[in-house]
Amino acid sequence: MKLISIKRETKTEGRFTKKMGVMLTNVTYIKKQFLSIPYKTLHKYRETYYGEIKDCEDCKLAR
Repeated sequence: MKLISIKRETKTEGRFTKKMGVMLTNVTYIKKQFLSIPYKTLHKYRETYYGEIKDCEDCKLAR
């Protein structure tokens, strides 16, 4: 059994951008785990409407 592992997880979230307004997009989280317990998010990115991959710092959560 590994002590430290890395897991990738995809969720659907609502995002807000200035150009398109509110949209639903798939956000992928890369998390570091210790004994199968996630404790740190290394990176998160999303796929745009046109298929490009962008960092999630470009848009804000729509709430």
